[in-house]
Amino acid sequence: MASSKNYRDYILEQLSEVPDISCRPMMRKFLLYSGGILFGGIYDDRLLVKIVPENEKFQIPEAIPYPGGKPMYLVEDMDDKEKLTEIISATVESLKQ
Repeated sequence: MASSKNYRDYILEQLSEVPDISCRPMMRKFLLYSGGILFGGIYDDRLLVKIVPENEKFQIPEAIPYPGGKPMYLVEDMDDKEKLTEIISATVESLKQ
């Protein structure tokens, strides 16, 4: 299943507090970046972020983005912009190192 542009737009609005957010289409999915750092993506209308030590504290369930893909964290609560920003910020900071 492809990710919809409507869902992409919703996610980008929810991520509006994340600095320098950008989105690139990739094979009917959308890759998400902050400051040029790939931190996750939209896969089949689901927001998934890379698993890093700094985001383990959020106790997010794991999911597979696509068949054969590495597990990622599935962010389910999209309505809490503050927590969402905190999750993404922690992920990006870890990936900078």
